[in-house]
Amino acid sequence: MPLYETVLIARNDVSQAQVETLVENISGILGEHGGTIRKREFWGLRALAYRIKKNRKGHYVLLGIEAPVEAMNEMSRQMGLHDDVLRLLTLRVDEIDETPSPILSRKDDRGDRGSRGGARSGGRYESGRGGRRHNDSSETRDHNAAAAE
Repeated sequence: MPLYETVLIARNDVSQAQVETLVENISGILGEHGGTIRKREFWGLRALAYRIKKNRKGHYVLLGIEAPVEAMNEMSRQMGLHDDVLRLLTLRVDEIDETPSPILSRKDDRGDRGSRGGARSGGRYESGRGGRRHNDSSETRDHNAAAAE
């Protein structure tokens, strides 16, 4: 049976429970046609790159699906008609990777970042006040003093 990966974006107005119900509906549609969902990842509420149907955020879900083509066509048709679904992207893959996706693993790495602030200066230059201009004026004064002597 063919394998697919589907990313679904649901409206930000719906709750996490409603998104899970939406995934259960997809599972039911696929089950009627002999397909199954082998992998589920809820990526949570994330910002969209651009507005979609007046929404700036959406609930992202990644699904690893094993189903016949007819089941995928029916699932795509019904999700296209669903009001809570903003976008649906389905790709055929050779195998479903059971490890967590890079999106989920990146969330885990965020805690390792160092503290903000610390030894950083207040601006682009060492003095923190645009030190380049300050240093230029002191060099100019030294040059003028040398020329006066």
